[in-house]
Amino acid sequence: MDIDKLMFKPGLMDGERVLVTGGGTGLGKEMAEGFLKLGAEVHICGRRGKVCEDTAEELMSSHGGKVVPHACDIRVAEAITDMNDAIWSKHGSLTGLVNNAAGNFISRTEDLSIRGFDAISNIVFRGSFYMTHDIGKRWITQKQRGNVTSILTTWVWNGGPFVVPSAMSKAAVNTMTQSLAVEWGRYGLRFNAIAPGPFPTEGMSKRLSPETEGGESRDSSAANPMGRVGDMHELVNLAVFLMAPGAEYVNGQTIAIDGAMYNASGGNFAQLTQWGDEEWKAARDAIEAQNNKDKAARTV
Repeated sequence: MDIDKLMFKPGLMDGERVLVTGGGTGLGKEMAEGFLKLGAEVHICGRRGKVCEDTAEELMSSHGGKVVPHACDIRVAEAITDMNDAIWSKHGSLTGLVNNAAGNFISRTEDLSIRGFDAISNIVFRGSFYMTHDIGKRWITQKQRGNVTSILTTWVWNGGPFVVPSAMSKAAVNTMTQSLAVEWGRYGLRFNAIAPGPFPTEGMSKRLSPETEGGESRDSSAANPMGRVGDMHELVNLAVFLMAPGAEYVNGQTIAIDGAMYNASGGNFAQLTQWGDEEWKAARDAIEAQNNKDKAARTV
């Protein structure tokens, strides 16, 4: 991210303490950097504790401030409670949560295993609720303000062919956002969401566009009305708008940031109906190779 393109004044997030799930890599890391640069104390969590530790060290070396890494599998409710107990006792109450952790891969639904379905839904659907529920109850009990932003996709509005577990799970988180904005608004809690279009990151691109080296084909500039993919600072600026002081009356909203790709083409994988068995086999092989690479990294 080009940190100089943040559009907000320095110190805007002084006094904020924000947890970003999946904050060690990808979009989570970018948002964590933006919050840190603007003065927030940032906590990041992920299953790969070493990755979070390395990211925390990198960001503090670049910008100063405080980034606290946590190893936490958000699929396990007890692990979330333990982590949040530690945050509250050692650092103080969070003021904000970004539900960013996710997983996804393309597959024909008839080829999808129950294990594959659970791999996505347990992170996105259950993990986002577990985290929001645990932190929200703490805010309510302690009569503290709180702010949650969840990272979704435009598929929550029109479905996600070939990514059904993700589409179902993120649609559920969208419903959670709208529901809790009403139910818990009286406690001073806010719930919003961002629906990004193409902001390519290595891991997810190789699972969502594995048909080319680097996974660039679906996210090419030709597919977007603006002729390009998103720049990370643009997404971070929107996240800051929702998470920082100054927009407290924004509640229950899901905001797309995709260069009008959803308006032009639906923004999903409908074009993959043209694929045959050969293309799907190549995609499965590429996704499996990426999964094996990630598993090897977790054992280091």
